[in-house]
Amino acid sequence: MKTVVTLFATLLLMGAVTPLAAQSDEDVQEVIQKFEEGDPGMQAWFKEAYGYAVFPSVGKGGIGIGGAHGKGLVYEQRTLVGKSTLTAVTVGFQLGGQAFSEVIFFKDKTAFDDFTRGNFEFGGQVSAVALTAGASADLAYNGGVAVVTATKGGLMYEASVGGQKFSYEKIEG
Repeated sequence: MKTVVTLFATLLLMGAVTPLAAQSDEDVQEVIQKFEEGDPGMQAWFKEAYGYAVFPSVGKGGIGIGGAHGKGLVYEQRTLVGKSTLTAVTVGFQLGGQAFSEVIFFKDKTAFDDFTRGNFEFGGQVSAVALTAGASADLAYNGGVAVVTATKGGLMYEASVGGQKFSYEKIEG
């Protein structure tokens, strides 16, 4: 893990990834609006999902070994309930850095509860759909979750394997 942290710090200094500030509900609403504008069918996903986690800005970079990190907010039945952190480590052919937004939809309470236990991770069996016009038609739940990403900027060449791990912290209200 120390190697990944060192690599991420190096990529940050090189400008391959950007520092990520704490996310706000305003940031999340802006991402939701962009997803819905990019594909109007996404409105139904946000409305019908039991819950969702929105990561407005995830920074990703790699030179052989890579990493990604982002902060987001978690909603249960469209009500803000928690904060989450996304961390990923990848190994394989990769070079560069990029930033992207990611939304994870939870089909039902069971999938949502699995995530909010605070030690959730994706392996190779879960894939993301890139946001394009009509992406919502290709989106499907796998194990109770569906993932959509939208590139914000940067350039990354990648043929790698790895997973994403998430932490969860309930917001007391």
